[in-house]
Amino acid sequence: MKRAHMAEALDRIYHRYNRREFVHPDPLEVVYRYSDTRDREIVGLIAASLAYGRVAQILRNLDRVLKPLGSSPFEALSAMNPSALDAEYRGFKHRWTTAAELVTLLAGIQDALGTYGSLEKCFAAYHDADSGNTIAGLTGLVSALGGPSSLLSDPTKSSACKRIHLYLRWMVRKDDVDPGCWNCVDPAHLIIPLDTHMHRAAKTLRLTRRKQPNRAAALDVTRAFNQISPGDPLKYDFALTRFGIRNELSIEGLSDQLRENGAAG
Repeated sequence: MKRAHMAEALDRIYHRYNRREFVHPDPLEVVYRYSDTRDREIVGLIAASLAYGRVAQILRNLDRVLKPLGSSPFEALSAMNPSALDAEYRGFKHRWTTAAELVTLLAGIQDALGTYGSLEKCFAAYHDADSGNTIAGLTGLVSALGGPSSLLSDPTKSSACKRIHLYLRWMVRKDDVDPGCWNCVDPAHLIIPLDTHMHRAAKTLRLTRRKQPNRAAALDVTRAFNQISPGDPLKYDFALTRFGIRNELSIEGLSDQLRENGAAG
């Protein structure tokens, strides 16, 4: 890989694919339904937490979760008591996520809103702004929401914790795709939400040699992207993960585009 040409090639891919028209199918699309930041941060958390498995199933189950919360999930959750949550989501199932785990998450959101006023303030209460390390903030947020489960991974463990880092990307970055609801985190401090699609793209770009998409690989890729795009290492995340997610875009196609732009050797 010719690093001198990589930034230019990635910028071309970013400008070509980092657009709303390429979001579908993606759980992020449900966040756009809401204009109020208080609703977006709640819906974003639910959407990112359920973002595993087949995307059609994810979107279907997101509709199941969000419909009872109406036009303002913030107001709806603020008014619902635990028994109402249990009754509303009885029988819910998303792969191995149970109704009990979903209700625990929703009740955790209620508690966090009651204690801190918003999910951003909950995160910020634990975030080490001086060092920029987001792990403490995410760990505190997960704890406040009821602790690790099939919906929320433990950010201190060895897994990449793709979904919670994806949520943070949505909340912090702001461009044509990412809504950027929060102001308490510098985008430079985000960690790549590494999944199999980004892992394959990163290996194609030779940003990591690690065979597993774990936390160590995520940190490798984040550091490499920070050298290419200082201050915004997640800039290319959405565009690159379209290769493999969308039927018309493949990893082989990514290699071809990089080669065309002189970034692959």
